[in-house]
Amino acid sequence: MDITLMVALVISLALFFDFTNGFHDTANAMATPIATGAIKPKTAVALAAVLNLVGAFLSTEVAKTVSGGIIREGSGGIQITPDIIFAGLMGAVLWNMITWLKGLPSSSSHALFGGLIGAAIAGIGFHSVNLETLLQKVILPAVFAPVIAGLVAYACTRIAYALTSRHDPETGSKLTQKRGGFRTGQIFTSSLVALAHGTNDAQKTMGIITLVLISAGTQEPGSGPQLWVIAACALAIAIGTYAGGWRIIRTMGAGLTEVKPAQGFAAESSTASAILASSHLGFALSTTQVASGSVIGSGMGRRGTTVRWGMVGRIALGWLFTLPAAGIVGALTALLVKTGIAGVVIAAVAGTGAVLYMFLVSRKSEVGHHNAVEVEEAGQAVRWAKKKALARARAAERAKNNPKDPQR
Repeated sequence: MDITLMVALVISLALFFDFTNGFHDTANAMATPIATGAIKPKTAVALAAVLNLVGAFLSTEVAKTVSGGIIREGSGGIQITPDIIFAGLMGAVLWNMITWLKGLPSSSSHALFGGLIGAAIAGIGFHSVNLETLLQKVILPAVFAPVIAGLVAYACTRIAYALTSRHDPETGSKLTQKRGGFRTGQIFTSSLVALAHGTNDAQKTMGIITLVLISAGTQEPGSGPQLWVIAACALAIAIGTYAGGWRIIRTMGAGLTEVKPAQGFAAESSTASAILASSHLGFALSTTQVASGSVIGSGMGRRGTTVRWGMVGRIALGWLFTLPAAGIVGALTALLVKTGIAGVVIAAVAGTGAVLYMFLVSRKSEVGHHNAVEVEEAGQAVRWAKKKALARARAAERAKNNPKDPQR
């Protein structure tokens, strides 16, 4: 196949992967504020889309890790070819679609790395993979980042509840807790998570497109992503984010634990901190794993909350199988495309058919903004009412609860 045509095909598939990454990972930022009623569902995904777009322009460190770190390329290394990158992307896209259909918040990042590594090993050999970079910037962050984020979220949740606890000074009995302010805070923390997600996850597709341009000889080895690559990837992930990914929002917002405003605030703060730190260091972090770890940690930090460990186990299995499963699909596709143009066509047609089939299956049990998470008065929890209106509401509430109150 003509090299220009192959490069165009790979770039198109990479941007589609970026789109699936967007709707797969919307839940990382917006599942908890939707679950607590801080933001209306459709408003939440629109806000996340805009901030993902902005975040994609803020850093390129992760893109450089992907384009010139994990797979050896260029002078003195292994010259990876566009067809191998195509095979790796196919593994990543199919795994993303499978886990989305099942509502599992798996890692789009690890699906990408798994597919790329599997394809490189099958198409070139084990020596094409930079194991040191893989260990330092992918494997170790995958192990430690969700644990650290979970511990931070646990501590923040305990502190938040301790600082806002209210008791009657005379009797010592527990009073009604007023933690509605955390809902307002969630608007800002969830926005920060969405912005941070753009600085990390959008970079991975930029790195892949940069890698294929280098492999085709149209860009110098070791150089970063071009402006048009940054803009295209930012737009693709933003559109994907706006698509919603409601199945995974359901799992993150209600499947792991019952989320209250203080918990959501703590989880989002720890998630954003971990992602921004990793983006600065060039770690190709799984934002999904960090967000899931934070939600679990916040659930453990609130007394009386039950963490649904069965669902946690399912998600953990998804994490465990992501790298090898995507790698196997990437390797099989690499073996197919090595046969020539017929193999590339068969792989493209089979992949497209699989994606369409999973989409049609998903329509049989549709999950959307109307039924992803059941929240009473969703989007109305944060109210910017005037002081007089608040005073009238409180007076009416007192009158209702104390009919013989002399102040009536």
